[in-house]
Amino acid sequence: MFLYVLLPAEEDKEAKQGSSVQNEPLVPLHRPENVRRWIRITIHAFFVLSGQSVATLLGTLYFKKGGNSKWMATLVQLAGFPVLFPYYCIPQSKKTKTVKIQTKTPSFLILSSVYVFLGLFIAVYCYLYSVGLMYLPVSTFSLICASQLAFNAFFSLFLNSQKFTPFIINSLMLLTISSTLLVFQKQDDSANPTGVSKGKYAIGFICTVAASAGYGLLLSLLQLAFKKIVKSETFTAVMDMVIYPCLVASCVVFVGLFVSNEWKTIPREMEEYELGKVSYVMTLVWIAIAWQVFNIGALGLIFEASSLFSNAISVVGLPIVPILAVVFFHDKMDGLKLISLVLAIWGFLSYVYQHYLDECQSKTDDRRTNVFSISTASSTGNQ
Repeated sequence: MFLYVLLPAEEDKEAKQGSSVQNEPLVPLHRPENVRRWIRITIHAFFVLSGQSVATLLGTLYFKKGGNSKWMATLVQLAGFPVLFPYYCIPQSKKTKTVKIQTKTPSFLILSSVYVFLGLFIAVYCYLYSVGLMYLPVSTFSLICASQLAFNAFFSLFLNSQKFTPFIINSLMLLTISSTLLVFQKQDDSANPTGVSKGKYAIGFICTVAASAGYGLLLSLLQLAFKKIVKSETFTAVMDMVIYPCLVASCVVFVGLFVSNEWKTIPREMEEYELGKVSYVMTLVWIAIAWQVFNIGALGLIFEASSLFSNAISVVGLPIVPILAVVFFHDKMDGLKLISLVLAIWGFLSYVYQHYLDECQSKTDDRRTNVFSISTASSTGNQ
C-alpha cells in the first residue's frame, strides 16, 4: 500500500523525555501557531489526503480495467521514492525539529540490518495490500485498513509499553468490530465490482487484515528502532529511515516481478487494457506519483507538527475512499458498510483524543520543568 509515512506515534514524547533525562535544554517541538505555519500544515494535510485517496482509487482502476499483475501494483507503491531525494537539500535552519537523544551513532552494519529488515517487511505487507485491493471492493478494502490503528496500539502494548487507557480500549473495540462486521457481509450485497469468486474474496479479506496488522507492527517496530538503535530524531535520520527501506523493498519486489514471470504478461496486459496502452502506463505512473505526494505530505506534517498528527491525518483519510468509491466506481454503501464506517470514524476519534490528552500532559510537564529550571538558575545566580 503506502510507505510507512508515519513514524511511530509516541517517538516525539519519548525523545523529549530522553532529552530531559540528560538535563539538556528542552527544544520546543511545536512552534508558535502562526498563520504561515498553519498554511503549511494545511497544504501537507491536503497532500496526505489527496495522495492516499488518488493512489487507492487508481490502484482499483488498474485492476478493474484489465491489470492483473500484483507485483507491478506493488512496485509502483514503492519505486517513486527518488522523488524524496531533494528533501536532503533542505538547510538545517529550516528543519522544524531536531532532537538528539544521544551523540553515539550506531554502526553501519547495525543500521544496514535495520534497513534491510524493514525493507523486506514493507515489501511483504505492500504485496498483501495489492492482493486485497485486487480482490475486494475499494470501499470494503479501505474500511478494513482502518484497523491498522488498533493493531498499532496492540503491538505497542508489548513492544513500546504503551498504556491502555479507556479511550484506547474503546478505540480497539470499535475498530475491531468495524472490520469484523464486514465478514458477515453477503457477497451479493456488496456489489463487488471485481466479480471475483467467494474464495478469492476471502483471500482478499484475509490479506488486507494481515497487511493492516503488518502495518501496525511496522509502526511499533519503527518506534522501537528509533528508541533503541537509531537514538536520534534528526531530519536526516528520519529521511534515511524512509528512503533506504524503500530502496530495499523496491529491489525485492522487482526481483519478485521477474521470478514470478509476471513480467512476461505485461505486454499482453497493456494490449488488453480497456483504456489503452497510454492510459495503462499513465495509470501506473500516477499511482507512483500519488504515493510520493502522500509521503511528502506526511514528512511535512511530521516536522511541522508531530508524527502523531501525521499518522492521524493519514488514517482519517481512509473513510474518504469509500465515499469516493461510491461516486466513481458505484460501490454499494449498504447498511452494514455504513455502520462499519461510522464505527471506524468513532474508533479513530477515540484513539486520537487519547493521544491529544497525552500531548497536552507532555506540554504541561515541559512547562513545569522549564519553570523549575529557570527558578533554580535564578536562585543559583542570586547566591
